[in-house]
Amino acid sequence: MNSSTTVWSIAPEAVYERLETGPQGLSGEEAARRLQRYGLNELAEPVQRALWLRFADQMTHFMALLLWVAGILAFVSGTPQLGWAIWAVIWINGLFSFSQEFRAEKALATLKKVLPAQVKVYRDGTLQSVLARELVRGDVVQLEEGDRVSADLRLVSADSLYVDVSVMTGESLPVARFAESAQIREVVPKRGGKVLVHGGERALQDPVKAQEIRNLVLAGSTIATGRGVGVVYATGAETEFGHMAHLTTNVKREPSTLEVQISQIVRIITLIAVGMGILVFVLASLVTHLELKESFIFAIGIIVALVPEGLLPTVTLSLAMGVQRMAKRNALVRRLSAVETLSATTVICTDKTGTLTKNEMTVRSLWIPATNHGQTLTVTGEGYDPSMGKITFPPGKDEKQQVKLLLIGSALCSNAHLIHPSGSSRWQEMGDPTEAALLVAALKADFDLEQLQQDYPRRREVPFDSRRRMMTVVLDWQKQKAGENLPFLTSGRNDLPWENLAFTKGAPLEVLRCCQSILKAGQVIELTPGDRQIITEANDHYAKEGFRVLGLAVRADHENLLEASPQTLEQQLIFVGLVAMFDPPRPEVPEAIARCHGAGIAITMVTGDYGLTAEAIARNIGLVKEKVRVVTGDGLTHLSDAQLRQILKYRSGLIFARMAPEQKLRLVQAYQSLGQIVAVTGDGVNDAPALRAANIGIAMGLNGTDVAREAADIVLTDDNFATIVSAVEEGRTVYQNIRKFITYILASNVAELVPFLAMIFLNIPPALLIMQILAIDLGTDMVPALALGIEKAEVGTMKLPPRKKNQALLDRALLLRAYCFLGIIEAGLGMAGFFLVWGSYGYGLAELQAVTTSILHHTADPILMAIYAQATTMTLAVIVACQDGNVFACRSERTSAFKLGWFSNPLIWIGIATEWMLILSLMYFPPLQAIFTTTPLTNWQFALLLSCPPLLLGAEELRKFKFL
Repeated sequence: MNSSTTVWSIAPEAVYERLETGPQGLSGEEAARRLQRYGLNELAEPVQRALWLRFADQMTHFMALLLWVAGILAFVSGTPQLGWAIWAVIWINGLFSFSQEFRAEKALATLKKVLPAQVKVYRDGTLQSVLARELVRGDVVQLEEGDRVSADLRLVSADSLYVDVSVMTGESLPVARFAESAQIREVVPKRGGKVLVHGGERALQDPVKAQEIRNLVLAGSTIATGRGVGVVYATGAETEFGHMAHLTTNVKREPSTLEVQISQIVRIITLIAVGMGILVFVLASLVTHLELKESFIFAIGIIVALVPEGLLPTVTLSLAMGVQRMAKRNALVRRLSAVETLSATTVICTDKTGTLTKNEMTVRSLWIPATNHGQTLTVTGEGYDPSMGKITFPPGKDEKQQVKLLLIGSALCSNAHLIHPSGSSRWQEMGDPTEAALLVAALKADFDLEQLQQDYPRRREVPFDSRRRMMTVVLDWQKQKAGENLPFLTSGRNDLPWENLAFTKGAPLEVLRCCQSILKAGQVIELTPGDRQIITEANDHYAKEGFRVLGLAVRADHENLLEASPQTLEQQLIFVGLVAMFDPPRPEVPEAIARCHGAGIAITMVTGDYGLTAEAIARNIGLVKEKVRVVTGDGLTHLSDAQLRQILKYRSGLIFARMAPEQKLRLVQAYQSLGQIVAVTGDGVNDAPALRAANIGIAMGLNGTDVAREAADIVLTDDNFATIVSAVEEGRTVYQNIRKFITYILASNVAELVPFLAMIFLNIPPALLIMQILAIDLGTDMVPALALGIEKAEVGTMKLPPRKKNQALLDRALLLRAYCFLGIIEAGLGMAGFFLVWGSYGYGLAELQAVTTSILHHTADPILMAIYAQATTMTLAVIVACQDGNVFACRSERTSAFKLGWFSNPLIWIGIATEWMLILSLMYFPPLQAIFTTTPLTNWQFALLLSCPPLLLGAEELRKFKFL
């Protein structure tokens, strides 16, 4: 443990003095001084592998090793130009891959800073949110369920506090934490029953670990349930987390499923390339009777031509660009595999509050019991500004007192805070928006919240949890005196107030189950079945209009409320009234839901809210239109897994209400067992299992807990459902873009292969030389493929059904289009250009076959070799020109290029310009002419080149028109 080990052995009151702070926290100036003294609360970045080692990885993977061997063989066979060219391919692709991987890592590192960890601390006497890295020794931190602890803390108060310390100990179950001082057990050595401690000696102390001390909460742990306040005693490297060196080592990133699939594709194509090289070697030796050396060189060329060297770096960049685009649309991707999975999502299980709605709660109505079916009061105004609305109290004294009790109890049974920054007209909430709305309602009734908290200090709290759906506080009620113009309940002993009073707020029906009495017309009377019916009807009336409703009850008796168990404390309650609040739906959600339905994605609302409220909101936003079936958490417990699967498979219009977190997990697993790809949203600590189990876990960035964000694949920085739909669209776009540039690359490989097959079967010289193939690979498979990898979403992307889970990236349709259509057209035009050049000099097929041997053996006269050089240059230029048309053809598998906009992707034109700068350099720059055996083309030949892009693009447009 660190130097502040004794902080756990002192009383909570002494902790402040020991750490030189106070209950109100540090001042801003003192915090700044300590930050300067102790440094930022962060650990040093883990040491990463040296850049040169990471670059070496790009030079030694499977494809690179194959090309290194091919280069060596080229040198051995006496063709050093080919060897150097092959090695140039390795270096160029290695540099490109390294730069793109480095760029992708930088992009992800930048995105991590979008949602820096925040903590709630007391500074200058007020609760504030500050960056976790700015915590200092002596800061007073408020802890709530779902918070990730960012520094080592000594607790000074704890209410039902349980902490997940699995990061430190591996213990899966949360452990209880308390504020009381702890003492280490002394070990007294004995022998034969005789104590061996002599006078003046101290007993040994039992060894103890910091994570085992009950009043310490350590960095890296998370708050499972409850609330507490702790004082920071260690930050950064001084924390126990910082001392565990193995936790700071770099974790190797696992490849995504898409990257694995791409790697498999590369291996398959590479094996095909090797097979084709061997086939060409055998046929060239046996059929065309080439020398072994020449056949060997051609075989190497075939292998190099067909190996897709640029595929992996282009995939990496496409994913990185997709992640950046999603970040701009408020979706922070934490795992690259999520981008691919989004394209196959079939079901979205979404929360209601804050995701489908604005999470801007406003109390609109109050209800108290009365003689005839209750009394309703309207609350005006919207948002968190209390000056924008008011509450009109009822005229009767007893009713007025009861409304005040309802407002005071609701406000004091709350952990939210309202902040009114100086110089700003806008009020801000800190904490749960529902509880903030209760504070605003109390302010509208002219209550002073600070004075109420001073008059009725909290003595105990039983925090809200998703099973009880209630929260209870015990208040010191002794300052309440009879005759004051405030709501009161007297103890029946000379009208003296109760010593303590307990307020319970929560789901109305849950609160009602715990009530035996009711406050009506100033009297506490027995709660009858008729009263229960009236309260239930009032709750349902609000819920059907889309209101979130809370019930409030009070307990006042002679039992010690501070010592009673939580179960006992929340029994024999007195029902006070209902608070109805409205959270308006986000205006963009109906359109987003319609887009999901058009894309074949089912949406299921999974909420902890009341069923009727959920149904009203669902109808309002267009989630359900016809018959609705609301499945409650209680109802779900009575369904077997088989019955649940049947409901999910055959029923529509489903809404799951009053769902516990473990039931959300069960629902996700049921959908997955039906073969669905499930995206699920969550914000609470108990949502983490469902977020991890889902194919795509989506956490809330604004109101979500740290635990939920850590478990998720994607974090929404605006908590908006429409952002989920945008992320799905981006995921589909990335997947489509990868298919586009794979098609583009494979089509050119066919055009590179056919000249050698023609050489073997037609007994003609190869229409393309090995060095020219390398020029095509370096000139056409780089920038244009890169441009296809960053294409924007096509119109109609969200009108297509989700792709099947088991659909291969390299499927039959892609192979047929690339190899048997686009590739054949390129190859045909390339061979036609080759024959046209020979024909212009009077050489037909027979004449060409007659001079093939002399050309292959380099014994032909210079004029004949000059014609051959021009013919191969023409083939090279035709393939590049066809690729210009191919890049536009590959921009969409279905949509016409004329509808996409010719200049909507400027990088395509940069790629085309790059291609032609390279080709013209090969034609007119003498050193390159000598290396690549090229020569300038004539005017009529350039004119023919202009016809190649429209010919290929026109054929593709005709295919789309006829067959799609």
